[in-house]
Amino acid sequence: MKVFKFGGASVKDAQGIRNLAQILKEYKGDNPFVVISAMGKTTNALEQVARSFYLKKDNTSNLLKVVKSFHQTILEELFVENHSVFDAVSNLFVEVEWALEDDPRPDYTYEYDQIVSIGELISTTIVSAYLKEVELDNIWLDARDFIKTDNKHKAANVDWKLTSQLILKHVAKNKLTITQGFIGCTSENFTTTLGREGSDYSAAIFATILKAKKLVIWKDVPGFLNADPRYFPSPKIISKLPFQEAIELAFYGASVIHPKTLQPLKKNSIPLEVRSFLEPSDVGTWISDSPEIEPETPFYILKKNQTLLSISLNDLDFIVENNLSQIFSTFSSYNVKVNLLQNTAVSCSFAIDVDDLLFDRLIADLSVYFKVKYNTGLELLTIRHYKDDQIQNLIKDKTILLSQKNRTTIQVLLKS
Repeated sequence: MKVFKFGGASVKDAQGIRNLAQILKEYKGDNPFVVISAMGKTTNALEQVARSFYLKKDNTSNLLKVVKSFHQTILEELFVENHSVFDAVSNLFVEVEWALEDDPRPDYTYEYDQIVSIGELISTTIVSAYLKEVELDNIWLDARDFIKTDNKHKAANVDWKLTSQLILKHVAKNKLTITQGFIGCTSENFTTTLGREGSDYSAAIFATILKAKKLVIWKDVPGFLNADPRYFPSPKIISKLPFQEAIELAFYGASVIHPKTLQPLKKNSIPLEVRSFLEPSDVGTWISDSPEIEPETPFYILKKNQTLLSISLNDLDFIVENNLSQIFSTFSSYNVKVNLLQNTAVSCSFAIDVDDLLFDRLIADLSVYFKVKYNTGLELLTIRHYKDDQIQNLIKDKTILLSQKNRTTIQVLLKS
């Protein structure tokens, strides 16, 4: 069997859903297992709902109405009036509305997961119903019944043993199946999420446990590019890529693949294809154990909205192992992603990603034991297989706050 994953861009409107159905018709005999993200920018919109609710702002209901209106437009383009899917989607929104009637809990990440997760449930409900309308019979599954996690909200860790048991026991391999990416569930039946772009990871979990022949991720790009076209002109498509290189690129922030996606695939020798849903007949990129990449092919990765933390002890004592352990423990409790680390005898500097709603509390907690300085709004440029003459053009007219280089990779933290 094959596992397909369709991102939000592929189902951003009614035409996108029609296109998805056309692709699945080409694979009708394969009965793929299909993982789908929230539609378009729904996750971003629901994040705004969650933030507004947590901060007790007055516009929470209006923000949710925008999300409802977006989906209502798609429903009206795809289905006749009074189709049962209208009630199904309405009931999902009612669940959010009920949650918004209560006072928010102190834990923002919990509220985030309960609200933002609804996007995937709505998108798959609509897609499943439309596929049946065009004679693509399918089974709709709630991923929360199978992806079991701990209670680390917004960045949950998967219980692979229990998840494997449930998938192998209840998922049929010979039926076209539609389910959600990104979401899971704790043993107490609280919804969790696997981190932004976690739908790729969900697809890899299902592919691994179901022993799929391959995982195909359908994107709005022709394959794995050596640079993000939003920031770099004329990026080059990479036709073949070894797992090891793809894992390195994902770790540094390449946006095409979620970092956790590749590890289980590599471990179980399940190849990954990155294909274009806009040009489904194109070859795309094949990622597996076998192909090699030419060392001179450079990869450019730009991560925006970075924060630089400079941490030292108040008495300028040495930073030693127990200090680092304490810092990283604090980072973990706030779901901080460390993208660059550099230390001296008396200080450590970190380029990090952190939710801005948690930032002040993070700084307060660190400041109990350490002296903390920070800069926000920075950019982290990473180049794999760099050449020195390429770097100068990219950092021209920018201030370098931090840099690190080895034989294959250079990272530069920049202020415009």
